[in-house]
Amino acid sequence: MSERLRSLRGPGRIGWLVLAVLALIAPLFLESFWLQTGLFAMAAAIGAIGLTILTGTAGQLSLAHAFFVAVGAYGYCFFAASGDGLGVATVSGLGLPPLLALVLAVALAGLCGALFSPVSGRLRGIYLGIASIGLVFIGQHILFNATGVTGGFNGRDAEPFSVFGFSFGANEPELSIAGVPFEELERLWYLGLLLLGVAYYYGRRLMESRPGRALETVRDSEVAAAVMGVDVTRYKAAAFTISSMYAGLAGVLLALVFNRIVPESFGLALSVEFLAMIVIGGLGSIRGAVLGGIFVSMLPKLMDKYSDALPFLAQPGAGGGVEPAQAARFAFGAAIVAVLLFAPGGIGSLGRRKLRSTGADDAAPQDTTSPAPRVPARSSAFPPKETA
Repeated sequence: MSERLRSLRGPGRIGWLVLAVLALIAPLFLESFWLQTGLFAMAAAIGAIGLTILTGTAGQLSLAHAFFVAVGAYGYCFFAASGDGLGVATVSGLGLPPLLALVLAVALAGLCGALFSPVSGRLRGIYLGIASIGLVFIGQHILFNATGVTGGFNGRDAEPFSVFGFSFGANEPELSIAGVPFEELERLWYLGLLLLGVAYYYGRRLMESRPGRALETVRDSEVAAAVMGVDVTRYKAAAFTISSMYAGLAGVLLALVFNRIVPESFGLALSVEFLAMIVIGGLGSIRGAVLGGIFVSMLPKLMDKYSDALPFLAQPGAGGGVEPAQAARFAFGAAIVAVLLFAPGGIGSLGRRKLRSTGADDAAPQDTTSPAPRVPARSSAFPPKETA
Protein backbone atom coordinates (compact mmCIF):
# COMPACT_ATOMS: atom_id res chain seq x y z
CA MET A 1 0.00 0.00 0.00
CA SER A 2 1.36 3.44 -0.93
CA GLU A 3 2.22 6.10 1.60
CA ARG A 4 -0.43 8.39 0.12
CA LEU A 5 -3.10 5.72 0.58
CA ARG A 6 -2.06 5.29 4.20
CA SER A 7 -2.20 9.04 4.73
CA LEU A 8 -5.74 9.14 3.36
CA ARG A 9 -6.92 6.59 5.90
CA GLY A 10 -5.96 8.86 8.77
CA PRO A 11 -8.68 11.45 8.04
CA GLY A 12 -11.16 8.58 7.62
CA ARG A 13 -10.43 7.35 11.13
CA ILE A 14 -10.73 10.88 12.46
CA GLY A 15 -14.11 11.20 10.74
CA TRP A 16 -15.35 8.00 12.38
CA LEU A 17 -14.10 9.29 15.76
CA VAL A 18 -15.94 12.58 15.31
CA LEU A 19 -19.08 10.68 14.33
CA ALA A 20 -18.79 8.52 17.46
CA VAL A 21 -18.44 11.59 19.69
CA LEU A 22 -21.48 13.21 18.08
CA ALA A 23 -23.48 10.03 18.64
CA LEU A 24 -22.53 10.01 22.32
CA ILE A 25 -23.60 13.62 22.92
CA ALA A 26 -26.66 13.49 20.64
CA PRO A 27 -29.21 13.09 23.51
CA LEU A 28 -28.07 16.44 24.90
CA PHE A 29 -29.49 18.43 21.97
CA LEU A 30 -31.82 16.17 19.93
CA GLU A 31 -35.59 16.21 20.24
CA SER A 32 -37.64 13.13 21.04
CA PHE A 33 -38.55 12.60 17.37
CA TRP A 34 -34.92 12.39 16.33
CA LEU A 35 -33.99 10.13 19.23
CA GLN A 36 -36.80 7.72 18.44
CA THR A 37 -35.99 7.78 14.71
CA GLY A 38 -32.34 7.14 15.50
CA LEU A 39 -33.24 4.17 17.69
CA PHE A 40 -35.33 2.69 14.87
CA ALA A 41 -32.33 3.16 12.58
CA MET A 42 -30.07 1.34 15.06
CA ALA A 43 -32.45 -1.61 15.23
CA ALA A 44 -32.69 -1.69 11.43
CA ALA A 45 -28.90 -1.55 11.10
CA ILE A 46 -28.46 -4.50 13.49
CA GLY A 47 -30.94 -6.59 11.52
CA ALA A 48 -29.37 -5.55 8.21
CA ILE A 49 -25.92 -6.67 9.39
CA GLY A 50 -27.32 -10.13 10.06
CA LEU A 51 -29.02 -10.32 6.67
CA THR A 52 -25.94 -9.16 4.76
CA ILE A 53 -23.92 -11.93 6.45
CA LEU A 54 -26.50 -14.45 5.25
CA THR A 55 -27.34 -13.09 1.80
CA GLY A 56 -24.37 -10.95 0.84
CA THR A 57 -21.58 -13.10 2.27
CA ALA A 58 -23.01 -16.63 2.30
CA GLY A 59 -25.19 -16.12 -0.78
CA GLN A 60 -28.43 -17.44 0.77
CA LEU A 61 -31.50 -15.46 -0.22
CA SER A 62 -33.90 -15.11 2.69
CA LEU A 63 -37.20 -13.26 2.96
CA ALA A 64 -37.90 -14.58 6.46
CA HIS A 65 -36.00 -11.88 8.36
CA ALA A 66 -39.24 -10.37 9.67
CA PHE A 67 -40.11 -13.73 11.27
CA PHE A 68 -36.88 -13.83 13.26
CA VAL A 69 -37.28 -10.17 14.26
CA ALA A 70 -40.73 -11.08 15.60
CA VAL A 71 -39.28 -14.04 17.50
CA GLY A 72 -36.80 -11.73 19.22
CA ALA A 73 -39.40 -9.06 20.03
CA TYR A 74 -42.11 -11.39 21.34
CA GLY A 75 -39.54 -13.65 22.96
CA TYR A 76 -38.23 -10.76 25.04
CA CYS A 77 -41.76 -9.73 26.04
CA PHE A 78 -42.62 -13.28 27.09
CA PHE A 79 -39.40 -13.89 29.03
CA ALA A 80 -39.32 -10.48 30.75
CA ALA A 81 -42.99 -9.83 31.55
CA SER A 82 -44.87 -11.56 34.33
CA GLY A 83 -48.19 -11.31 32.48
CA ASP A 84 -50.76 -8.56 31.97
CA GLY A 85 -54.42 -8.34 31.19
CA LEU A 86 -55.78 -7.25 27.81
CA GLY A 87 -59.52 -6.98 28.24
CA VAL A 88 -60.84 -10.51 28.53
CA ALA A 89 -57.49 -12.05 27.56
CA THR A 90 -54.46 -12.53 29.73
CA VAL A 91 -50.94 -12.58 28.32
CA SER A 92 -48.54 -14.88 30.10
CA GLY A 93 -44.86 -14.39 30.84
CA LEU A 94 -41.98 -15.80 32.86
CA GLY A 95 -40.95 -12.60 34.68
CA LEU A 96 -37.20 -13.12 34.19
CA PRO A 97 -34.65 -10.32 34.60
CA PRO A 98 -34.63 -8.16 31.44
CA LEU A 99 -30.96 -8.83 30.66
CA LEU A 100 -31.52 -12.58 30.83
CA ALA A 101 -34.70 -12.17 28.78
CA LEU A 102 -32.71 -10.36 26.08
CA VAL A 103 -30.13 -13.13 25.91
CA LEU A 104 -32.80 -15.84 25.79
CA ALA A 105 -34.77 -14.00 23.10
CA VAL A 106 -31.69 -13.74 20.88
CA ALA A 107 -30.89 -17.41 21.52
CA LEU A 108 -34.48 -18.38 20.68
CA ALA A 109 -34.26 -16.55 17.35
CA GLY A 110 -30.96 -18.31 16.63
CA LEU A 111 -32.54 -21.67 17.48
CA CYS A 112 -35.38 -21.01 15.02
CA GLY A 113 -32.80 -20.18 12.37
CA ALA A 114 -30.90 -23.37 13.11
CA LEU A 115 -34.09 -25.43 12.83
CA PHE A 116 -34.73 -23.91 9.39
CA SER A 117 -31.14 -24.49 8.24
CA PRO A 118 -31.80 -28.02 6.86
CA VAL A 119 -34.15 -26.39 4.35
CA SER A 120 -31.53 -23.79 3.45
CA GLY A 121 -28.99 -26.59 3.00
CA ARG A 122 -31.13 -28.25 0.33
CA LEU A 123 -32.35 -25.14 -1.53
CA ARG A 124 -30.63 -22.15 -3.05
CA GLY A 125 -31.42 -18.96 -4.91
CA ILE A 126 -35.00 -18.02 -5.61
CA TYR A 127 -36.25 -21.40 -4.35
CA LEU A 128 -34.80 -20.70 -0.91
CA GLY A 129 -36.30 -17.22 -0.98
CA ILE A 130 -39.77 -18.57 -1.75
CA ALA A 131 -39.46 -21.24 0.93
CA SER A 132 -38.41 -18.66 3.50
CA ILE A 133 -41.55 -16.61 2.82
CA GLY A 134 -43.49 -19.48 4.35
CA LEU A 135 -41.92 -18.67 7.72
CA VAL A 136 -43.41 -15.17 7.60
CA PHE A 137 -46.91 -16.51 6.92
CA ILE A 138 -46.53 -19.13 9.65
CA GLY A 139 -45.31 -16.45 12.03
CA GLN A 140 -48.26 -14.19 11.26
CA HIS A 141 -50.69 -17.03 11.92
CA ILE A 142 -49.05 -17.77 15.26
CA LEU A 143 -48.92 -14.12 16.31
CA PHE A 144 -52.63 -13.60 15.63
CA ASN A 145 -53.85 -16.86 17.17
CA ALA A 146 -51.53 -17.64 20.10
CA THR A 147 -53.22 -14.99 22.21
CA GLY A 148 -51.95 -16.39 25.49
CA VAL A 149 -48.38 -15.51 24.50
CA THR A 150 -48.65 -12.81 21.84
CA GLY A 151 -51.87 -11.05 22.79
CA GLY A 152 -53.36 -11.61 19.33
CA PHE A 153 -54.11 -8.59 17.17
CA ASN A 154 -53.96 -6.37 20.28
CA GLY A 155 -50.29 -7.18 20.75
CA ARG A 156 -48.57 -6.97 24.10
CA ASP A 157 -46.48 -4.54 26.14
CA ALA A 158 -42.71 -4.73 26.34
CA GLU A 159 -41.16 -4.82 29.80
CA PRO A 160 -38.78 -1.86 30.34
CA PHE A 161 -35.14 -2.86 30.21
CA SER A 162 -33.07 -2.64 33.37
CA VAL A 163 -29.62 -3.73 34.51
CA PHE A 164 -28.62 -4.03 38.18
CA GLY A 165 -31.54 -1.88 39.27
CA PHE A 166 -30.96 0.88 36.69
CA SER A 167 -34.03 1.20 34.48
CA PHE A 168 -33.87 2.32 30.85
CA GLY A 169 -37.62 2.79 30.62
CA ALA A 170 -38.50 4.86 33.69
CA ASN A 171 -37.44 8.09 35.31
CA GLU A 172 -36.17 6.40 38.45
CA PRO A 173 -33.48 6.84 39.41
CA GLU A 174 -33.57 10.41 38.18
CA LEU A 175 -30.68 11.29 35.91
CA SER A 176 -29.68 14.55 34.26
CA ILE A 177 -26.52 15.58 32.39
CA ALA A 178 -25.68 19.22 31.63
CA GLY A 179 -29.16 20.18 32.75
CA VAL A 180 -30.82 17.76 30.31
CA PRO A 181 -33.08 15.16 31.97
CA PHE A 182 -32.34 11.66 30.72
CA GLU A 183 -35.65 9.89 30.35
CA GLU A 184 -36.63 6.75 28.44
CA LEU A 185 -35.46 7.67 24.94
CA GLU A 186 -32.19 9.19 26.13
CA ARG A 187 -31.36 6.07 28.14
CA LEU A 188 -32.37 3.71 25.37
CA TRP A 189 -30.16 5.70 22.98
CA TYR A 190 -27.03 4.51 24.76
CA LEU A 191 -28.34 0.97 25.00
CA GLY A 192 -28.94 1.03 21.24
CA LEU A 193 -25.44 2.40 20.61
CA LEU A 194 -23.95 -0.39 22.72
CA LEU A 195 -25.90 -3.13 20.93
CA LEU A 196 -25.09 -1.68 17.51
CA GLY A 197 -21.42 -1.36 18.39
CA VAL A 198 -21.21 -4.98 19.51
CA ALA A 199 -23.10 -6.16 16.43
CA TYR A 200 -20.87 -4.13 14.09
CA TYR A 201 -17.64 -5.27 15.76
CA TYR A 202 -18.59 -8.95 15.67
CA GLY A 203 -19.77 -8.68 12.07
CA ARG A 204 -16.49 -7.09 10.94
CA ARG A 205 -14.41 -9.66 12.79
CA LEU A 206 -16.45 -12.47 11.29
CA MET A 207 -16.08 -11.13 7.76
CA GLU A 208 -12.30 -10.76 8.12
CA SER A 209 -11.78 -14.18 9.72
CA ARG A 210 -11.35 -17.61 8.16
CA PRO A 211 -15.04 -18.52 8.61
CA GLY A 212 -15.94 -15.35 6.75
CA ARG A 213 -13.73 -16.30 3.83
CA ALA A 214 -15.27 -19.77 3.91
CA LEU A 215 -18.75 -18.26 3.64
CA GLU A 216 -17.64 -16.20 0.65
CA THR A 217 -16.31 -19.34 -1.00
CA VAL A 218 -19.62 -21.10 -0.40
CA ARG A 219 -21.39 -18.15 -2.02
CA ASP A 220 -19.15 -18.19 -5.09
CA SER A 221 -19.11 -21.96 -5.63
CA GLU A 222 -20.26 -24.68 -3.30
CA VAL A 223 -18.36 -27.26 -5.33
CA ALA A 224 -15.10 -25.33 -5.06
CA ALA A 225 -15.69 -24.78 -1.34
CA ALA A 226 -16.21 -28.51 -0.78
CA VAL A 227 -13.04 -29.30 -2.74
CA MET A 228 -11.07 -26.93 -0.50
CA GLY A 229 -12.32 -28.70 2.60
CA VAL A 230 -15.20 -26.43 3.63
CA ASP A 231 -18.15 -28.20 5.24
CA VAL A 232 -20.77 -26.45 3.11
CA THR A 233 -23.80 -27.69 5.04
CA ARG A 234 -22.35 -26.67 8.40
CA TYR A 235 -21.31 -23.21 7.24
CA LYS A 236 -24.68 -22.52 5.63
CA ALA A 237 -26.43 -23.56 8.84
CA ALA A 238 -24.10 -21.35 10.88
CA ALA A 239 -24.81 -18.37 8.60
CA PHE A 240 -28.56 -18.81 9.02
CA THR A 241 -28.21 -19.15 12.79
CA ILE A 242 -26.04 -16.04 13.17
CA SER A 243 -28.30 -14.01 10.88
CA SER A 244 -31.35 -15.05 12.92
CA MET A 245 -29.65 -14.01 16.16
CA TYR A 246 -28.94 -10.58 14.70
CA ALA A 247 -32.59 -10.32 13.70
CA GLY A 248 -33.67 -11.37 17.19
CA LEU A 249 -31.49 -8.66 18.74
CA ALA A 250 -33.02 -6.10 16.39
CA GLY A 251 -36.45 -7.30 17.46
CA VAL A 252 -35.64 -6.82 21.14
CA LEU A 253 -34.52 -3.24 20.51
CA LEU A 254 -37.65 -2.55 18.44
CA ALA A 255 -39.84 -3.86 21.26
CA LEU A 256 -38.12 -1.59 23.77
CA VAL A 257 -38.54 1.46 21.52
CA PHE A 258 -42.15 0.70 20.54
CA ASN A 259 -43.14 -0.19 24.15
CA ARG A 260 -45.93 -2.23 22.59
CA ILE A 261 -45.68 -4.64 19.65
CA VAL A 262 -48.41 -5.86 17.30
CA PRO A 263 -48.33 -8.60 14.61
CA GLU A 264 -48.80 -6.16 11.69
CA SER A 265 -45.31 -4.77 12.29
CA PHE A 266 -43.67 -8.07 11.34
CA GLY A 267 -45.17 -8.86 7.97
CA LEU A 268 -43.57 -9.57 4.61
CA ALA A 269 -43.10 -5.84 3.96
CA LEU A 270 -40.53 -5.73 6.76
CA SER A 271 -38.52 -8.53 5.13
CA VAL A 272 -38.56 -6.67 1.83
CA GLU A 273 -37.34 -3.52 3.57
CA PHE A 274 -34.42 -5.43 5.09
CA LEU A 275 -33.56 -6.78 1.65
CA ALA A 276 -33.65 -3.22 0.28
CA MET A 277 -31.29 -2.13 3.06
CA ILE A 278 -28.53 -4.55 2.15
CA VAL A 279 -28.91 -4.00 -1.61
CA ILE A 280 -28.73 -0.22 -1.27
CA GLY A 281 -25.92 -0.43 1.26
CA GLY A 282 -23.97 -3.07 -0.65
CA LEU A 283 -24.23 -6.85 -0.45
CA GLY A 284 -21.65 -8.35 1.86
CA SER A 285 -20.60 -5.01 3.38
CA ILE A 286 -21.08 -4.48 7.12
CA ARG A 287 -20.68 -0.72 6.80
CA GLY A 288 -23.04 -0.73 3.83
CA ALA A 289 -25.65 -2.64 5.85
CA VAL A 290 -25.53 0.04 8.54
CA LEU A 291 -25.84 2.86 5.99
CA GLY A 292 -28.62 1.07 4.14
CA GLY A 293 -30.48 0.42 7.39
CA ILE A 294 -30.26 4.09 8.34
CA PHE A 295 -31.47 5.21 4.90
CA VAL A 296 -34.41 2.83 4.57
CA SER A 297 -35.62 3.19 8.17
CA MET A 298 -35.33 6.97 8.43
CA LEU A 299 -36.64 8.06 5.02
CA PRO A 300 -40.36 7.29 5.65
CA LYS A 301 -40.29 9.03 9.02
CA LEU A 302 -38.59 12.11 7.59
CA MET A 303 -41.10 12.28 4.74
CA ASP A 304 -43.92 11.94 7.25
CA LYS A 305 -42.54 14.72 9.42
CA TYR A 306 -41.97 17.15 6.55
CA SER A 307 -44.94 16.14 4.40
CA ASP A 308 -46.51 19.59 4.77
CA ALA A 309 -43.36 21.24 3.39
CA LEU A 310 -43.03 18.99 0.33
CA PRO A 311 -45.46 19.90 -2.46
CA PHE A 312 -45.90 16.40 -3.85
CA LEU A 313 -46.71 14.80 -0.49
CA ALA A 314 -50.04 14.70 1.33
CA GLN A 315 -50.74 14.25 4.99
CA PRO A 316 -51.33 10.59 5.92
CA GLY A 317 -55.00 9.78 5.26
CA ALA A 318 -55.77 13.24 3.84
CA GLY A 319 -55.82 12.24 0.16
CA GLY A 320 -55.09 14.51 -2.76
CA GLY A 321 -51.49 13.45 -3.21
CA VAL A 322 -48.89 10.80 -2.57
CA GLU A 323 -48.69 9.72 1.06
CA PRO A 324 -45.24 9.63 2.71
CA ALA A 325 -45.21 5.83 3.00
CA GLN A 326 -45.90 5.43 -0.73
CA ALA A 327 -43.32 8.06 -1.64
CA ALA A 328 -40.74 6.25 0.50
CA ARG A 329 -41.39 3.01 -1.41
CA PHE A 330 -40.87 4.84 -4.70
CA ALA A 331 -37.63 6.24 -3.32
CA PHE A 332 -36.46 2.77 -2.25
CA GLY A 333 -37.13 1.42 -5.74
CA ALA A 334 -35.32 4.32 -7.39
CA ALA A 335 -32.38 3.94 -5.02
CA ILE A 336 -32.08 0.21 -5.75
CA VAL A 337 -32.09 0.85 -9.53
CA ALA A 338 -29.54 3.66 -9.16
CA VAL A 339 -27.26 1.49 -7.02
CA LEU A 340 -27.42 -1.44 -9.44
CA LEU A 341 -26.64 0.82 -12.41
CA PHE A 342 -24.08 3.27 -11.05
CA ALA A 343 -22.72 1.79 -7.80
CA PRO A 344 -22.97 -2.03 -7.87
CA GLY A 345 -21.06 -2.18 -4.60
CA GLY A 346 -23.70 -0.08 -2.82
CA ILE A 347 -23.32 3.19 -0.99
CA GLY A 348 -20.97 1.53 1.46
CA SER A 349 -18.36 1.14 -1.30
CA LEU A 350 -18.34 4.76 -2.46
CA GLY A 351 -15.75 5.89 0.08
CA ARG A 352 -13.47 2.92 -0.58
CA ARG A 353 -13.72 3.42 -4.34
CA LYS A 354 -12.69 7.06 -4.00
CA LEU A 355 -9.87 6.08 -1.68
CA ARG A 356 -8.54 3.49 -4.14
CA SER A 357 -8.82 5.83 -7.12
CA THR A 358 -6.95 8.59 -5.27
CA GLY A 359 -4.12 6.31 -4.22
CA ALA A 360 -3.91 4.37 -7.46
CA ASP A 361 -1.64 6.88 -9.24
CA ASP A 362 1.28 6.50 -6.88
CA ALA A 363 0.95 2.75 -6.43
CA ALA A 364 4.04 0.77 -7.33
CA PRO A 365 3.84 -0.80 -10.81
CA GLN A 366 3.84 -4.57 -11.00
CA ASP A 367 6.89 -6.38 -12.28
CA THR A 368 5.63 -8.19 -15.34
CA THR A 369 9.01 -9.80 -16.04
CA SER A 370 9.05 -11.95 -12.90
CA PRO A 371 7.79 -15.51 -13.27
CA ALA A 372 4.25 -16.23 -12.11
CA PRO A 373 4.04 -17.84 -8.68
CA ARG A 374 3.18 -21.51 -8.57
CA VAL A 375 -0.40 -22.09 -7.39
CA PRO A 376 -0.62 -24.85 -4.78
CA ALA A 377 -2.84 -27.79 -5.52
CA ARG A 378 -4.84 -27.22 -2.33
CA SER A 379 -5.65 -23.95 -0.60
CA SER A 380 -4.38 -23.60 2.95
CA ALA A 381 -7.06 -21.06 3.91
CA PHE A 382 -9.31 -23.82 5.21
CA PRO A 383 -8.68 -26.94 7.23
CA PRO A 384 -8.76 -30.28 5.38
CA LYS A 385 -12.14 -31.92 5.14
CA GLU A 386 -12.67 -34.60 7.73
CA THR A 387 -13.59 -38.04 6.50
CA ALA A 388 -15.62 -40.63 8.33
